[in-house]
Amino acid sequence: QLQASGGGLVQAGGSLGLSCVVSGCAFSTYGMGWFRQAPGKEREFVSTIGLTNGNTAYAPSVKGRFTISRDNAQNTVYLQMNSLKPEDTAVYYCAARRYYASSRQDDYNSWGQGTQVTVSS
Repeated sequence: QLQASGGGLVQAGGSLGLSCVVSGCAFSTYGMGWFRQAPGKEREFVSTIGLTNGNTAYAPSVKGRFTISRDNAQNTVYLQMNSLKPEDTAVYYCAARRYYASSRQDDYNSWGQGTQVTVSS
């Protein structure tokens, strides 16, 4: 199971930190991803991390503003979001897949329930 939290309402230029706690599996052997879905749009890739904090990737729209990390001792993946923009408004989902990071949604077989992030202008 994946449980995402940390969403909320923030003004443009502000920051939010998302967390996703994973249970029921060997977290340290799973690649993790963050995706988001804005109203009326398809779900899109945000960021992914492999088994260590040194293996990460970002969508161009968030690179330099968002940081993904993981704590294997806490079975948790994080997404620190800085310099937020109104276009970052979306429901954010965490996802898990065995071993490898990936930007492809179809590569993931476990998904969290989503957490709403709203950025006001």
